[in-house]
Amino acid sequence: MRASRLVTLLLLLQNRGRMTAGQLAEELEVSVRTVYRDVEALGSAGVPLYGEAGHAGGYRLVDGYRTRLTGLTAEEAQAAFLAALPGTAADLGLGGALATARLKLRAALPAELRAHADRIQQRFLLDAPGWYADADDTPHLTAVADAVWARRTVRLRYRRWRAPEEITRQVRPYGLVLKAGRWYLVADGPSGLRTYRVDQILELTALEEEFTVPEDFSLAAHWSRELAGFHARLHTGHALVRLTPEGARRLGVPPAAEGWTRARVPIESIDHAHGEFLRLGTDVEVLEPPALRDRLAATVRALASRYGSPS
Repeated sequence: MRASRLVTLLLLLQNRGRMTAGQLAEELEVSVRTVYRDVEALGSAGVPLYGEAGHAGGYRLVDGYRTRLTGLTAEEAQAAFLAALPGTAADLGLGGALATARLKLRAALPAELRAHADRIQQRFLLDAPGWYADADDTPHLTAVADAVWARRTVRLRYRRWRAPEEITRQVRPYGLVLKAGRWYLVADGPSGLRTYRVDQILELTALEEEFTVPEDFSLAAHWSRELAGFHARLHTGHALVRLTPEGARRLGVPPAAEGWTRARVPIESIDHAHGEFLRLGTDVEVLEPPALRDRLAATVRALASRYGSPS
């Protein structure tokens, strides 16, 4: 722990120049006395740093002392900083490690590339979850991540949507996926590879049994197949509709040159399509299937009755 702190202290001085003991203590979340001891240890190890007294004083590294990471282009440095997701790393218990790694990377970059990396952080931010969804409660995420790293089998009690609603499985966790702010575990178990929502894990026990992931397994390729299968299962029917230019734009359909646009669009189910098409209001008319058209017509009549006369 102390070795990591000494490296972080060194990189802070390398990145920021002069810093007081109080500023270092705040950054490192230690006492000022601990900073004094760490500075003395660095000096004893041959690191050329010195202290300046007075109002403008503090600790500094001798000019020209720095480590360098060679071989990075400007684009590679930008990509490295753009790929660093503090929230995700913190969820996995790696927030401190990520902060230190970024500090090391920035300190090792030449001044020009450091400026490129700084501009990335100033101008781009990734906030994955949607506006209207609360963050999932994932108390077992860190334990799941530990099992993924260690390649260790786990026993989990899991809540699912079909009966029986609670099941217990012993699985081999292959990998974690973050999709739209929600964590999923890809694991091999009694029924082969399955995907589990981490927020639906009710209880998790790490076992002593270790496992080896097959050499031909690719988490990215597996997830792509899962998504393709999901979309194939999701849209099992079609609807024939007429759309105004605004309706075509909102539905993502190429509009006709003028007037209404006829289009055949995939739908998940009558219930789901009913709600989705109601959102378009008068910008859509459903022609087929008859069951969906009748369902919408009944809803429109009910709305007209409700809003047609004062309460």
